[in-house]
Amino acid sequence: MNVTVIYGGKSGEHEVSLVSAASVARNIDKKHKITLIAITKTGKWFLQPETELERIRNDEKSHFEITEDTKNEVFAIPGGGKERAFVVNGCEIPCDVVFPVLHGTFGEDGTIQGLFEMIGVPYVGCSPLGSAITMDKEKTKAVLENAGIPVVPGICVRRSDLADWKKYDEILENAQKQLGFPMFVKPCSAGSSDGANLAVDLRHLNSAIIDAFNWDDKILIEKAVNAREIECSVTGNPTICDGQKSFEVLTAYGPGEIAPKHDFYDYDAKYNDPDGAELLIPARLEDDKLEEIRNLAKKAFAVLDLCGLSRVDFFMDRDSSEIYLNEINTMPGFTQISMFPKMCAKFGLDFTALTELLMDEALSKFEAASKLKTSR
Repeated sequence: MNVTVIYGGKSGEHEVSLVSAASVARNIDKKHKITLIAITKTGKWFLQPETELERIRNDEKSHFEITEDTKNEVFAIPGGGKERAFVVNGCEIPCDVVFPVLHGTFGEDGTIQGLFEMIGVPYVGCSPLGSAITMDKEKTKAVLENAGIPVVPGICVRRSDLADWKKYDEILENAQKQLGFPMFVKPCSAGSSDGANLAVDLRHLNSAIIDAFNWDDKILIEKAVNAREIECSVTGNPTICDGQKSFEVLTAYGPGEIAPKHDFYDYDAKYNDPDGAELLIPARLEDDKLEEIRNLAKKAFAVLDLCGLSRVDFFMDRDSSEIYLNEINTMPGFTQISMFPKMCAKFGLDFTALTELLMDEALSKFEAASKLKTSR
C-alpha cells in the first residue's frame, strides 16, 4: 500500500511533528511504500528524498529534517482521488492513504482534513467537524457539558473584550468571584501548553491574559484544580458501526497518569525533557475509577463525532476525587515519551500494529463515506 506521511506544518507544534512523524514512519510495516511530504513553517509542501526515510530508520533517536527544493514542491489536486491526490514536478504521487502527523494549527483544526475530503483520499484521523470542534476548547466544553460530561469551570474571553476597559474589569471581577485564585489561563485553540499560564493573583492574571492572546483571539480562564493528570487513548470509528452503538465499537487504552516534575506539564516537559514527568501506566487508581475514566473517554469521543484516534485528558481532584475532562487531542504526540502509543502498547497494541489499525480504519471510513450521495 502507498502511504503518504505528512508532517511539519504552519504551527507552534512544528518541531514536535518532526519527531512524532519520524516515530510513525519508523514503525509503519515495511511492506508498505512510504512517501514523505513535509510542510514548512510558511505552509509550503515539499516531497522529501527517500534517503530521509532511511536515515531516521537507521537512527532511533533522530527526527525528520525538511529539505526545501523548488523542483520538489508538492501541489494537492482537489478531486484527484487516490491516483492524483498530489503532484510534484508534473508527476503524480500514488497515494492509498494519508497519515497526517500534524499537530495544532492547520493540522488538528479541520483545515487539512477538509482538504483531504476535497481531494478524495483516505486519511488517518478525525473528520473536519470533529477536528474543528475539539481544537476549540470553548466549543468542546459546551458539547461535553451538554452531554453531561464534567468539565473544569471557566470563563471565555474574546479579544474584542479588551477594547472596553469597563467590560474587561467586569471580566476580571467575575473571574475572581466565580473561580477564585489560583486560575489557569490558556488560548482556546493552541496546543502543547503554548500560551498557558498559572495565575496566582491579579497581576499574574493580567500578564497571563496578555500572553494567551498572543496565540489566539479567544482564551479561557479556568479554575486551577489541584489535580492528578490522567490520560486515556481511544481508537475506533463509530461511522462504520453497522447497527452497533458507537460506544461499543470504541476501544479505550489506559488510562495512564502523568506526574509532572515541573509546576505543570508544559511544552518542554512534554517533548524536550525525558525526565520532565513520571508516566504511570496504568494510573494508580481503583479498578472502578479506571473503568469510569475509560467510559467517559469513549463517551466524549462519540458525542464529539470523532473517529480514528484521540487522546482524552482528564483532571482528578486530589481532594474530592472528582473527575473533569480537560481536553482532547485528535492527533496526539507519537514521540518516544508520548503517552498515546505507550498506553496502547501497555494494553497489547504495539506501535506497528497501531499504525496498521489506524490506516485500516481510515480506509474503512473512506469506503463508508464513498457510499453516501453527494448530488441528486
